[in-house]
Amino acid sequence: MRPNDGRFVTIRHNPARGDDGTKTAYLAGMTDTLTLAIAQLDLHVGAIDRNLAAIRAARAEAARRGADLLVTPELGIAGYPPEDLVLKPAFVAACEAAAAELAADTADGGPGVIVGLPWRAEGALHNAAFVLDGGRIIARRAKHELPNYGVFDEKRVFAPGPAPGPVMFRGFRLGVMICEDWWLPAVSETLAETGAELLVSINGSPFEDGKLGVRLQLALNRVVETGLPFVFAAMTGGQDEIVFDGASFALNADRSLALRMPHFRAAIETLVWKRTTTGLVAEPHVLPPEPERLDLVYRAMVMGLADYVNKNGFPGVILGLSGGIDSALSAAVAVDALGPARVRAVMMPSRYTSAHSLEDAAACADLLGIRCDTVPIGGATEAFAAVLEPLYEGRTPDITEENIQSRARGLILMALSNKLGHMVLTTGNKSEMSVGYATLYGDMCGGYSVLKDVYKTTVFALSHWRNANRPADALGPAGAVMPERVITKPPSAELRENQTDQDSLPPYDVLDAVLEGLVEGEKSIEELVAAGHDRATVARVWKLLDRAEYKRRQAPPGVKITARAFGRDRRYPITNGFTRLVG
Repeated sequence: MRPNDGRFVTIRHNPARGDDGTKTAYLAGMTDTLTLAIAQLDLHVGAIDRNLAAIRAARAEAARRGADLLVTPELGIAGYPPEDLVLKPAFVAACEAAAAELAADTADGGPGVIVGLPWRAEGALHNAAFVLDGGRIIARRAKHELPNYGVFDEKRVFAPGPAPGPVMFRGFRLGVMICEDWWLPAVSETLAETGAELLVSINGSPFEDGKLGVRLQLALNRVVETGLPFVFAAMTGGQDEIVFDGASFALNADRSLALRMPHFRAAIETLVWKRTTTGLVAEPHVLPPEPERLDLVYRAMVMGLADYVNKNGFPGVILGLSGGIDSALSAAVAVDALGPARVRAVMMPSRYTSAHSLEDAAACADLLGIRCDTVPIGGATEAFAAVLEPLYEGRTPDITEENIQSRARGLILMALSNKLGHMVLTTGNKSEMSVGYATLYGDMCGGYSVLKDVYKTTVFALSHWRNANRPADALGPAGAVMPERVITKPPSAELRENQTDQDSLPPYDVLDAVLEGLVEGEKSIEELVAAGHDRATVARVWKLLDRAEYKRRQAPPGVKITARAFGRDRRYPITNGFTRLVG
């Protein structure tokens, strides 16, 4: 129940930081505890009614657990990131109407709610947090720090709000922030200076490899700077190319970790904050073990694919299974995401396909329990050769014939997709996409790419890991998902006799190290040479990376894993004359 027996004092402060130019504090009879429920939800961009229902269900569960306040993710009513949907006045109006409905729900005396939505005020559109209680909206806060880097371009659609002041909620002064607000120190400092007792941030923070440690360190910085406890409330689920890992947490003012929620899973946890002479202190939870890196990367790939397929209404996926490691790992991720009944594979051998590739592809299908059909492409490639031979004017075979094989396979997969409704899953990795070692309208045909942001060396590591581990919530089998030979044999596209990838590319450990320097690090040739790389190799990889931009623009979306995924993260011109540093 809302406390009603305390004495209040009204303190004037900056009107831009509050709703009415005042903040109200208890002097006596203050409640001693605040039970906070964090709802880590998998939301759906644009599905306002569905998102509202999910938040209502979370509030009902929070009420059953005795919570005073439910905290939900950033832009939870709209889904995150809504991108240009927020430019539609009807969409913003529908989000605000949903927030009003949710506010009315709180008249029942149950938990209040912090909810995120787009909010138009005085002609400006904001990324906002509304605080709901007692049947009404008791406070509104607009995001002050708008990210405009990587996958974020919020300045394109939102206006920043003023630096916020605390929100009084049932006798507690809450410093309500929205994601980027706490990545920089200014907002937290303002909230501390204006009387906040607890920093509470709602977030839409996408997963990337290594980000968990970055988040925790930044949160510790804010705690140290302000002397206040901190709550990070996150979302989970996949949205196009990005995936949200959840992992919500809370820190006490002494920097101790009071709560850590699961990764890649919707969940609700309650946290009881007690007022002491030194401030609010959370009752500790038993903390789950922190997952290892490859576990997190693999589960990000699984969740990204599952939500892309399910939220877009595909019955399943279909992919080419070649007997190589990329298609084997892609198939394993698909089965773990969707279950074996929703994954179909096709072996499409040519005259260059080795016997061991056919054996390995069949073994992968058996281990995963998926249907695998065989459609030889010899007849198709011979037909193309016959049609085109009069136009070749006696030219010798070259990469043209190799690409025709790949495009014949793409044509078969797309035909099956059209007929069956299954989305084609492409199987190329980041190393190949970086240097253009992929065929437009061939192996690049498809609706989604699980390995798009995964370097080849990580493909090897993930394959070893998955053969030894079954991740949480996986729908695929325990035990090995591919023969060991798939991992250990030299990679090959098998488009000509005795071909291996290293005929055309540097060894993958060398290639990936150079690519990480060029792509993630934006390093110059001189910097990479100084780090020990061969100049000629670096210059060659630079040229390949630069020339393949037109291919990447036509590639399907894929799960963001690294700090610089191709697509929204890294936007380079196709027509690009900056080559003077390449020797």
